[in-house]
Amino acid sequence: MSLALATVVGGLFALGTFLLLRRDLVRVVWGVAVLSQAANVYLISMGGVAEGSFEQVPILSTHGGEVPETADPVVQALVLTAIVISFGTTALALVLSYRAYQENETVDVQRWQ
Repeated sequence: MSLALATVVGGLFALGTFLLLRRDLVRVVWGVAVLSQAANVYLISMGGVAEGSFEQVPILSTHGGEVPETADPVVQALVLTAIVISFGTTALALVLSYRAYQENETVDVQRWQ
């Protein structure tokens, strides 16, 4: 993993942790969302790009072309699934936060009765 990606992943984890420790419920939800996206960036960056072979890209073996460097498609599929699930979870958490605001008239969790 390059230094730039490591810095981005570290920054996202730090920001997510900072937001997660706030008293405001909406910031806590956004903290969870940022942490999940940080985990996705980490997984994509660790998936890496490997030297291609004819076993990985079998269509090129019959056409005589050179095999390009390829990324692992399993990691990409897992991260795409994680993005969709985290989007739905974040939407549900925001709706529940709005409902908690209606009930308690504040999003500060320490002022709830």
